[in-house]
Amino acid sequence: MTTTPDTAQATPAALGAPEFAPLNIGPMEVWPPVVLAPMAGITNAPFRTLCREQSGGRGLYVSEMITTRALVERNAKTMQLIKFDPSEKPRSIQLYGVDPETVGRAARMISEEGLADHIDLNFGCPVPKVTRKGGGSALPYKRNLLRDILRQAVANAGDLPVTMKMRKGIDDDHLTYLDAGRIGAEEGVSAIALHGRTAAQHYGGTADWSAIARLRESVPAGIPVLGNGDIWSADDAVRMMRETGCDGVVVGRGCLGRPWLFKDLVSIFEGDVDYARPTFAYVARAMVRHAQLLGEWLGDEARGVIDFRKHVAWYTKGFSVGSELRVKLAGSSSLTELAETLALVDQEQNWPIGADGPRGRTSGNNRVVLPEGWLDDPYECAKLAEDAESDTSGG
Repeated sequence: MTTTPDTAQATPAALGAPEFAPLNIGPMEVWPPVVLAPMAGITNAPFRTLCREQSGGRGLYVSEMITTRALVERNAKTMQLIKFDPSEKPRSIQLYGVDPETVGRAARMISEEGLADHIDLNFGCPVPKVTRKGGGSALPYKRNLLRDILRQAVANAGDLPVTMKMRKGIDDDHLTYLDAGRIGAEEGVSAIALHGRTAAQHYGGTADWSAIARLRESVPAGIPVLGNGDIWSADDAVRMMRETGCDGVVVGRGCLGRPWLFKDLVSIFEGDVDYARPTFAYVARAMVRHAQLLGEWLGDEARGVIDFRKHVAWYTKGFSVGSELRVKLAGSSSLTELAETLALVDQEQNWPIGADGPRGRTSGNNRVVLPEGWLDDPYECAKLAEDAESDTSGG
């Protein structure tokens, strides 16, 4: 079921469809032009391993969000989150921070200690515990603060490429993505990714791909623009690139419980349409392996299986499992219990019609929690609270 690639280096463009080119991020050449989006509690080393096995090691796979303060203070949980499998090349870390000096220290630490090959900066997280401190998708509204953070990150990253991921803005009345893209280009970022929603939308509604097209038109051609939002299938990825002119795609919720989406993405960019349509037997083996990898990573089988519980609904979406077995699967506390419960499900079920559609969070949230007075001035920024820089990572 799994493969171990001989190399994690990008495949030359000659192998792909002539319509598309490799994604160049600083010295890195990424083929196909596909990036796994950082997702808190999801894109840890075990999940990245599963996705990379499906793609044959091709593409770029980013860690879950790492808080800069926690990194420079060497918080134990954070140091665990930045551990990469020896086969992971290139290694990519996403940083979150609101203090330019701390972001700079974190970037310098990553560069000098060889902790990663690429740094991504989070300006897209819409959750209240982040935006209420002026971070994530709230931060680009403060143009000067954004510039200072980018400048410190790029200046301290050495030879490592620095990229940024953001949303359209806080809401439709406070759009920031064009200004943020311009500032990023001026400060030397190597690529810019845009989720086509505002913070107010969270994950509701439909992603605005036209905003990705506008950003691509406004950013200098030498800086890749990546699109994110509503990529549920390999066909969606190609359609986004054709409709927007973006240079690559960032895949998030579409791969939840479906790491073989990256196999499909490799196939379509190499001119094939041999998509994965696994039976339930294959899915069940993937579920057990995912839980096993989590246990090995956490150093405890029970903790791994418990952490895996959140993935059960995604893996089983569309299959005839039954409410009683779903509850039992979601309550498993050992690999044996998980495997035995999965064995009670019809293993010969084919991939369900419609299972390629939306998964993960889909609800919107019309209120964005912000620091007091945050919207008063898009340039001036009062000193943020001391706890704005969280001392833990992972969302």
